[in-house]
Amino acid sequence: MTERDSPRSMMPRLVVLAPQPAHPPFRVVEADGQVVGQATDVKEVVAVALALGLTAEDLDDPDKVLWVGGDQYSWTPR
Repeated sequence: MTERDSPRSMMPRLVVLAPQPAHPPFRVVEADGQVVGQATDVKEVVAVALALGLTAEDLDDPDKVLWVGGDQYSWTPR
């Protein structure tokens, strides 16, 4: 398998996992394959993105940010 075919090489730098049932609901955030914390709203995800050198506009780019279980407007569990 070449690096191009490797699943990890195709992962975006930022992954926001599905909303978790809690009060308030939160989403686990991974940066470069490492869990970096939890976000309770999109502003907290933007802060992580900026720390990685991404921009707020990159949140809509699936090559840079992967939203699992909903988009940036989904903050409650399904």
